[in-house]
Amino acid sequence: MPILAAGAVLWRRAAEVEIAVVHRPRYRDWTLPKGKLDEGESRYAAAVREVAEETGFRCALGRSLGQVSYAVGGVPKTVDYFAARVIDGEFTVNDEVDELRWLTPSAAAEQLTYDHDRAVLATFAANGPETATVLLVRHGHAGRRDKWHGVDDERPLSKTGRREAKTLGRLIPLFAPDRMYSAPKARCVQTVARVAEQLGVDVRLEPALLESADQAKALDRLREIVGEGGAAVVCSQGRVIPGLVSGLAKDSSVDAGEIRSRKGSVWLLSFAEDQMIGARYITQA
Repeated sequence: MPILAAGAVLWRRAAEVEIAVVHRPRYRDWTLPKGKLDEGESRYAAAVREVAEETGFRCALGRSLGQVSYAVGGVPKTVDYFAARVIDGEFTVNDEVDELRWLTPSAAAEQLTYDHDRAVLATFAANGPETATVLLVRHGHAGRRDKWHGVDDERPLSKTGRREAKTLGRLIPLFAPDRMYSAPKARCVQTVARVAEQLGVDVRLEPALLESADQAKALDRLREIVGEGGAAVVCSQGRVIPGLVSGLAKDSSVDAGEIRSRKGSVWLLSFAEDQMIGARYITQA
């Protein structure tokens, strides 16, 4: 059975961008922080947990930096890597790591033991750290419209939708968003209300994100949110999201692949200034 793991290019901005590399005395190597997924754990949660365990730093995930695959004792191993910004913390020697160094990307590349780590770092360095992250969420399941006898704007999440919102409550905080926006439909607001309360932020209603609104205005509004920097959650509807993703991808000549939008799914969109530098589709499956 393959080994699944996750890790990160952990970065901070001092006089310039610095990368954390760690020394593992057991293997006598210098690597990026990473480790195996626990049973039932997502790759996103594992990356944050492993960074904390190996480095002592709490981090906010950013864009995907791809996968690395190699064999360990004849068993295939796949590691998912992400960019990760330091929030706070302090390194202390632990069971796995006895030294941590903060280095410039070029110095870190020289320090790292393995070519696959250098390749991940090169992917990060090609665009540097992102200036904005948007988690573009499609609302969860809300039951059949023909079974709801009230105003459609007030149609609430179903049992499945509430379960999807609970899952988002575990995923979204890993990216440390500081703002939340939602189309003014009960099912959209309810999808992110739980995690908004968890994070202590308000959900701002955005009529421009409705399916009935002018989609060009929706894209303009999303560009404004990107321009504010930081990390934001935006919850909208199924006929809006593909146009937003494709519009941003076209702006930056990014290949977003097949643009899907299942209920309860998320597009992880990453930006350097006004250019989109990453687009990853995350389902709850």
